Amino acid sequence: MNARQQPSAPSRAALVTGTLAAQEADVAPATIRKWVQLGHLAPAGHRGRAQLFRLADVFAAERAARRRPRTPRN
Repeated sequence: MNARQQPSAPSRAALVTGTLAAQEADVAPATIRKWVQLGHLAPAGHRGRAQLFRLADVFAAERAARRRPRTPRN
C-alpha cells in the first residue's frame, strides 16, 4: 500500500428512523414500537428523541414475528 492509499474503513450500516424502518418492513410504526417494547428489536442509536434502527435488525425482527405463533387475546 502506498502513502496515498487509505485502509478501507469498516462499513457502517445506515441507521433509519422507526417510521422509515416501518415503511421498509411494510408494517405500522406502532409495530416497530411494540417490537422494541417486547424486546424483539433494539435501537442502534438515537437522534434527539427519535430511535434509530439498522434495517438488518428490523428485517430480522420482522422474520421472527412471522415465525412466532399468535396468541389469542382474552
